[in-house]
Amino acid sequence: MRSFDSILASLPAGSSHAIGPALAQQMTTITPSVTGEVDAWVKELGATGSPVIALTTGEAIRNTPEHIVEAAVAACRSERLHRYTPPAGLPELREAIAAKTARDSGREVTADEVVVTSGVRQALSEALVAILDPGDEVLLPAPYWPTYPVEVRLAGGRAVTVPAAMANDFKVTVDQLESATSRRTKALLLCSPCNPTGAVYSPQELRAITEWAADEDLWVITDEIYEHLVYGSAVASTPPALVPTASDRCIVLNSVSKAHAMSGWRVGWLIGPSRLVGAVSALQSHATSHASNVAQAAALAALEGGLASVDAMTADLDRRRLRLCGSLAELPGVEVVEPSGAFYAFPSVDACLGGVLAGRAMRTTLELSSVLLQHGGVAVVPGEVFGRVGHLRISFALPDGVLEPSS
Repeated sequence: MRSFDSILASLPAGSSHAIGPALAQQMTTITPSVTGEVDAWVKELGATGSPVIALTTGEAIRNTPEHIVEAAVAACRSERLHRYTPPAGLPELREAIAAKTARDSGREVTADEVVVTSGVRQALSEALVAILDPGDEVLLPAPYWPTYPVEVRLAGGRAVTVPAAMANDFKVTVDQLESATSRRTKALLLCSPCNPTGAVYSPQELRAITEWAADEDLWVITDEIYEHLVYGSAVASTPPALVPTASDRCIVLNSVSKAHAMSGWRVGWLIGPSRLVGAVSALQSHATSHASNVAQAAALAALEGGLASVDAMTADLDRRRLRLCGSLAELPGVEVVEPSGAFYAFPSVDACLGGVLAGRAMRTTLELSSVLLQHGGVAVVPGEVFGRVGHLRISFALPDGVLEPSS
């Protein structure tokens, strides 16, 4: 059975010794997304009948709702959608995103402040290209989604990580951000609810951070893809709604992937000031043009279909969250902060490191993850992937039978 360290070792990195013309220097440090590679590999094992309990999933476990699928079928038959449409997205979808933003965030935006993209990754990439000059710095709270620093680097910038303490529920403070700021700092990149920790910044915390960023003349980029997946008293907020005077420096990223079980449809969007949206639209017109028209039609149906199915899924996830965190808290050497959002726990296993398990030294969570997989048939994602040694990311977006096995 392959191990996590073998997966990491097998990911190709550029080489200056390859035959033929050299690749760009920056490509020598870029490898495929480890979370994507691990997820694909675990699915391959499942398809072959290998007994692996996969706690690695980063997507909803339900199927895309039927009314969304039917909208896509109808779109396939629409001659208008057989042709090129505006690079910034279907006008009706941009209008629906504006309406959804008012409904869910209490913030009024126009369709002209929206660009539809092929997922959040593209929205983030284009936003960073639009705002960064070579050498500009982006403040990045850690742990973080591993794509963030890669996209910053590709845009010519430098990610400056700001460690978020477990004791503070994996959230950074204004004082920490202030200490990490330099004359080259251009932007702050936040994810709330957060992948991988499940941290959710309160409205008060997010307001203070946004006001500080405005005083520092920084862009504020927020990845809000998990906005509907919050639990207990947690509330997902968006900076431009909390601090309207900072709207001209806020870039909001979102998608239908998580809440509407549409990860494979690849539809996301960016909301920002008109000067940024114009630049991103121009960039997209040359890079990829518009997202798939069929997928955009499906996203339109998702946004216009209400939140009943989303609320039902969130209730199921909440129950699984409590079950998983209760089980983790009972394990010796494991410390867990109950996540307030998304569908991941990020427990500390520092106390489990330093010993020997199955004849192998447990010095890092990468090694621990490999042993869990090889000898226990359990797949988790090591914290190194997210910029934090000593932790594991464990998904609870799983069937009840996985988290609550029968006796």
